[in-house]
Amino acid sequence: MSVPWKGRARVALAEEVFTHHFGEGEGELVTLIYEKPLPMRLDRWLVSQRSEQSRARIQKFIDAGYVRVNGKPGKAKTPLRLGDEVQLWMPPPEPLPYLKPEPMDLDVLFEDEHLIVINKPAGLTVHPAPGNKDGTLVNGLIHHCPDLPGISGKLRPGIVHRLDKDTTGCIVIAKSQEALVRLQVQIQKRIASRHYLAVVHGVPNGDSGTIIGAIGRHPADRKKYTVVNDDSGRYACTHWSLVERLGDYSLLRFKLDTGRTHQIRVHCAHINHPVVGDPTYSRCRKLPLDLPGQALHAVQLGLDHPLTGERMIFDAPLPSVMDQLMTVLRRRLVQS
Repeated sequence: MSVPWKGRARVALAEEVFTHHFGEGEGELVTLIYEKPLPMRLDRWLVSQRSEQSRARIQKFIDAGYVRVNGKPGKAKTPLRLGDEVQLWMPPPEPLPYLKPEPMDLDVLFEDEHLIVINKPAGLTVHPAPGNKDGTLVNGLIHHCPDLPGISGKLRPGIVHRLDKDTTGCIVIAKSQEALVRLQVQIQKRIASRHYLAVVHGVPNGDSGTIIGAIGRHPADRKKYTVVNDDSGRYACTHWSLVERLGDYSLLRFKLDTGRTHQIRVHCAHINHPVVGDPTYSRCRKLPLDLPGQALHAVQLGLDHPLTGERMIFDAPLPSVMDQLMTVLRRRLVQS
């Protein structure tokens, strides 16, 4: 039995028409293996595996013949069994008429003809959406790099991975189609490494650990994510280590094995050590410093250059507000 999406209007996609056959034209081909012991409907499982796609769009992919199970076109009710191979062909989203270049002061850590690495500030959304049409990183990027791949038909031109609006630090953007594909593969196969620093409430047990918990939509609030125990979530793994104890707070370093939406924030809340300043997953509103959002920073990004193969490591300095937060907490610790 499906649960209605309370308080959230579903976006009508009737105007979107797919004119190509499976695998034709621009798009992304994803191959997934069903690894659950019990059968599950194809449409429900795909929604859990591709959380960035709406349920309506997944259904349109199936209706258009863009989903195959063991090489044959699938239907929404097709039962998946252990070991089944599912291929999903995803054409690019319809172009956004309001995707306009905007001058922006970008903090560029590295740039060549194939990629650009940015130190993203807090408060900057990565890509436009119907409710947020301008002032995003993508608007600034297409002004800085007019030839980003797929600009005529991509919702997120050149974007390899994302950072939340108020998360700061390293983000890489591809400047050619070849670089885009190769960098996406590195993210999927964990060749690329992503390290984060965060100040959290409390002090976790031990000096290091691993949080494993499938992440899915919150059952009561569709704008939030949570750790779930059923098939509605996607596997997520976060490694953490203690960098510094700061009284009632801790500075932790994280390494991601997966890249689910809000992963670090959800996993920290799950172990009862939410990120300081997180407006969504932390209930504490009395903070030692006024923060623009969660104290979470993508401090280091490692990847192989998509064309030369050279290993590259990029470090983003802590934003001034996190430096100030650390100073205040250390001062409090000394005075206590």
